[in-house]
Amino acid sequence: MPSITLIFTTKELQMIRIKDITDHLDNLAPVAYAESYDNVGLLVGEKENEVTSVLVSLDCTEEVVKEAIKLGANLIVSHHPIIFKGLKSLTGKNYVERTVMLAIRNDIALYAIHTNLDNISHGVNKRISDIIGLKETTILQPKTGALQKITFFVPVVQVHAVTEALFAAGGGSQGLYSECSFRLNGKGTFKPLEGSDPFLGEIGNREEVDETRVELMYPTYLNSRIRKALKAAHPYEEVAFYQEDLANENQYLGSGMIGELPEPTDVLDFLTKVKSKMQVKVIRHTRISNKLVKKVAVCGGSGSFLLGAAKRAGADVFITADFKYHEFFDAEDSIVIADIGHYESEQFTIDLLAEAIREKFRTFATHLTTVHTNPIHYL
Repeated sequence: MPSITLIFTTKELQMIRIKDITDHLDNLAPVAYAESYDNVGLLVGEKENEVTSVLVSLDCTEEVVKEAIKLGANLIVSHHPIIFKGLKSLTGKNYVERTVMLAIRNDIALYAIHTNLDNISHGVNKRISDIIGLKETTILQPKTGALQKITFFVPVVQVHAVTEALFAAGGGSQGLYSECSFRLNGKGTFKPLEGSDPFLGEIGNREEVDETRVELMYPTYLNSRIRKALKAAHPYEEVAFYQEDLANENQYLGSGMIGELPEPTDVLDFLTKVKSKMQVKVIRHTRISNKLVKKVAVCGGSGSFLLGAAKRAGADVFITADFKYHEFFDAEDSIVIADIGHYESEQFTIDLLAEAIREKFRTFATHLTTVHTNPIHYL
């Protein structure tokens, strides 16, 4: 299947900036959710520039940039970042440098949304799961260390105003729930010293106040936003609070996805369906020792690192890409590894991105491209 590219014009909108588009995508898949080795976000360009149109693709190549030039698009949103390793020069000696140079010369911004889109529960792996018909999907390997908790103390009469400010900043949200908190009433004491400007009490006198201890958790990347909201909304001159990392797994953030078929299916029939639905020319797979499949794990792109997790989760089949020869032996007849190809597993990501942009910017038109960015070809 040829790669699909989409154009979004801003003819009927006034002053839509590159920042408006990228902020929307950052809200969909925060940059902080990307793996440490990755390179995502705005890679080239001025975020305050007005958008003429947006080109969406799986990869950013010279051919894609040339198409953007032809179509008058000054922002390319790609899944794979063209700048992955550090650039030490821009002399055009390889395709990466030539692509970046061509974009800069034509004032085209480049934005990448890669492993952060892989890691969210409504991202790349959810799209694959939906296409092949999986139900009751969950993250295969949830992330830990992605949640924090803040505890603070506030006068009872100000509890509502302060907690509302933190809820608005993203505090108290987890998965399908929002505005979650724990509250405990008690007595707080303090003595304002010379030079202070107390909200309650008098300088030199100890004050006793009915206070509420409030606890709520939030994604770690919102840390500074939560602190800022607390200090802005809290009535005290000196705000007492502490923050701590949580060991909880974030069930809505992590690698891969696992789900079930509506009913047990013959493995070969299922793989044939996958081949058709994912528009794959060939599937490399391990020996089929169990003829029925019910539970399926998926990972768009290179997913061999998740084989152990897929086996522990009881998956009958693991659909992913980029398995090496010796890694296929690790299936040990307990699971069927189905390598469908890197490009093939992620090609529908551009539809996901197009829908996300349309959700916010409804007047954008779409165009399909003839550019085929898959570097692998088959006879």
